[in-house]
Amino acid sequence: MADLKSAFLNVYSQLKSELLQDPSFEFTDDSRQWVERMLDYNVPGGKLNRGLSVIDSYRLLKDGKKLTQDEIFLTSALGWCIEWLQAYFLVLDDIMDSSHTRRGQPCWFRLPKVGMIAVNDGVILRNHITRILKNHFRGKPYYVDLLDLFNEVEFQTASGQMIDLITTLEGEKDLSKYSLQQHRRIVQYKTAYYSFYLPVACALVMAGENLDNHIDVKNILVDMGIYFQVQDDYLDCFGNPETIGKIGTDIEDFKCSWLVVKALEICNEEQKKVLYENYGKPDTANVAKVKALYNELNLKGVFEDYESKSYGRLVTSIEAHPSKPVQAVLKSFLGKIYKRQK
Repeated sequence: MADLKSAFLNVYSQLKSELLQDPSFEFTDDSRQWVERMLDYNVPGGKLNRGLSVIDSYRLLKDGKKLTQDEIFLTSALGWCIEWLQAYFLVLDDIMDSSHTRRGQPCWFRLPKVGMIAVNDGVILRNHITRILKNHFRGKPYYVDLLDLFNEVEFQTASGQMIDLITTLEGEKDLSKYSLQQHRRIVQYKTAYYSFYLPVACALVMAGENLDNHIDVKNILVDMGIYFQVQDDYLDCFGNPETIGKIGTDIEDFKCSWLVVKALEICNEEQKKVLYENYGKPDTANVAKVKALYNELNLKGVFEDYESKSYGRLVTSIEAHPSKPVQAVLKSFLGKIYKRQK
């Protein structure tokens, strides 16, 4: 896996250098330096799980056969397209949420001289994806399928972000709008499609598969994405900021988090009053009251119960799939996220 990661990072350098020489734009030294710094700051800094999963999934679909250099390059390029998509979402997401840190460093828009130029940087990041696909996949029989897949998933993610944002509108803070069903809808569209379905779908397309024949795979991956986001919501409150690389702000931001939804479901009227009075307030005293209530309701235990049941359900669904290589892909994904700490 270490070799795979270094090969993957080498492909980033190659793609970046192609983009910085893109013949459709006449770069000046300043603009080239800006784009290079922006890319290095935002694209390769995460865990790279989504990108590496494309190579991993493709290899498992090929029954573990040794991949050719060309296959390693192309699966890496697709993996980087997903990392670029992630960077594009995060740069804009951080502005919308007024976040301070991302991956253990200040958000891009918080840097001196960047500010709102970050909005345009987000647009450039999105456009880089189609440049990469054009440069390396234009002659492939599945080129249109890849374009279609990225467009589809981007639309679903942006729509999920919209539901999230309009649910947490300033001045209209109403906890009664929050339910498990609403949480599921936000997560399914905002996170699950691009983080879980997209890497596997890229590998399936490259392996010559028709995605219409793999709706069951999509459903399992979306369920996995929802489980992943519930973990994320849990870690936002109970995780160690040094481990997860960011300071959780779901309570202050009035997020439709799984924790608040579960709390609303199990608390009594008195406890509900505490939630209504303190949730979504930036003051540390309010946040502390919400966290104290979460502890009182034993949400840690509720989460652990949810985690083991979700895991069992996912394993059962995966083992019901007729294809062993597809099972291997799905189990590999599940293994990476089960009981994660960051």
